[in-house]
Amino acid sequence: MNYKIDNLQYCNWSKEIFEINNEVNLDAVHATICYHEDFDELQINIEKWKEYFRDYSSLIFQGFNSQDIVKAKQENKTAIFFGLQNCSPIEDNIEYVERLKNLGVLFMQLTYNNQSLLATGCYEKRDTGITRMGREVIKEMNRVKMIIDMSHSAEFSTLEAIEISEKPIVISHANPLFWHEGLRNKSDVVLKALNDSGGMIGFSLYPHHLKNSSECTLISFCEMIAETTKRISIKQIGIGSDLCIRHPDSIVEWMRNGTWTKTKDFGEGKASNAGFPPQPNWFEDARGFINLEKGLKDVGFSEEETHDILGNNWYNFYQKFD
Repeated sequence: MNYKIDNLQYCNWSKEIFEINNEVNLDAVHATICYHEDFDELQINIEKWKEYFRDYSSLIFQGFNSQDIVKAKQENKTAIFFGLQNCSPIEDNIEYVERLKNLGVLFMQLTYNNQSLLATGCYEKRDTGITRMGREVIKEMNRVKMIIDMSHSAEFSTLEAIEISEKPIVISHANPLFWHEGLRNKSDVVLKALNDSGGMIGFSLYPHHLKNSSECTLISFCEMIAETTKRISIKQIGIGSDLCIRHPDSIVEWMRNGTWTKTKDFGEGKASNAGFPPQPNWFEDARGFINLEKGLKDVGFSEEETHDILGNNWYNFYQKFD
C-alpha cells in the first residue's frame, strides 16, 4: 500500500484546505500548532483543533501513531499530527514534554530561529550547541516517543542533537544548502549525519528555501531531490512542503517576531517584500503533489521510489515512534 504524506503545513485552516488535502489523497499532514506560544496559550490552539475535528469529521481526525495513517487511507480522510515549531510550550519545565505528548504532540523543534533553552537557532551568530536542559529534554523526548525536529536550528546544535538522541531525528522542512544557500537550508555534513543515524529530511516548497524563489521550476526541484540521494538514502527523504497558504501577511510577521522583539524582523524576507512570498505556480497548494509525482518520474525515479518520497518513507519513519 502506498501512502501520501505532507510532513509540514501551516495553513489558514478551513474546510477548503482540508478538502484540497483530501482531493489529492493526503493520508497524513504534520500540522504546526505553535510558533511562540507558552503552555497555556498552546491549549487554546489545541481546543481550536478539536473544533476542526468535530466540524470536519468527514475529512480529518487527530493522528497519534502510524496506525492512524493506515486508518486515514482506509477511510479516505487525512490524519492530522500535531507539531511544535518551537520549544516555548515546555517553558522551563521538562514535565511538560510528557504532558504535551499525551495531548498528541508528535514533533517538537528544539529552536525556532533564535537561541532557546535547549539549543541554538539558525539565525544566531554563535552556535553553542545543545544546552544542559536540551540534553535532558532530548532524553525525555526519546522516552515518550516525541520526534526531535531541527528544521530551524543551527548546524552544530543539529549535529549534537543527532549524536545525543538515541532515536533518529528529522529535518521536517528544509532543502540542501548545495542547491540554494538559504539561511536554514542544510549542509552536506548534516545530510551525512542524518543518513548515518537513520534520520529524515522533508523537502520544503516555501519560496525562501527554493532556488530562484517563487520562480523555481518543477524540474529544478526534482533534480535537486535526485542529487540529494547521492548524500542521503532514498529511503530517508520525503516532502515537508511548509505550505503557509491563505494567511494574511500579519501572520508571517507574528511568525518572525512573536513577542521577543520590538524591532521588526524580516527573517529571510526583506522590508520591501515583507509578506508571504507567492508559491511556485506548480505547487500553489497540496494539489501540487500531482505535479511532484510527474516531476519525480520525469527525472528518473521509478514508480516505487516516487511513492517512497511522496509518503511511504514518512510512514515507515512514524512506525519507529509507535
